[in-house]
Amino acid sequence: MLASMPDQSLTPDWPASVHPPGSDSFEQTAVEWLFDHVPADYRLHGVLRRHPVALSRLARQYVSATLEAAREGYRTARVDLRDHMPPHALDQVMSAYLAEGRRTAGLLRSVEAVDGALRETGRVAHE
Repeated sequence: MLASMPDQSLTPDWPASVHPPGSDSFEQTAVEWLFDHVPADYRLHGVLRRHPVALSRLARQYVSATLEAAREGYRTARVDLRDHMPPHALDQVMSAYLAEGRRTAGLLRSVEAVDGALRETGRVAHE
């Protein structure tokens, strides 16, 4: 097994619950963390557990689409909802879109970091 990577080499976007690449539990913790950020039914597909890089790719696409949906919602909410809500409530909706957009963008960076590490680990394993 590869030696554990020192924590200081991990990016700020690295999820706290995912052990460093090279550690014995890296893939296991990465898989559990990734499953926590995709729809629950994804757990029904054994291939995603057996091939974590497939799960990380799927998670990257899912979270990216979620971020794009939040951005689209933010762009269109005022026009779409203005006749259905008081202005103060619409302002709160816009704040919710902003907060969720920021959270999802951070999650996407974390998923991308884990995906990159899984791809590198898989590349090394197949050489």
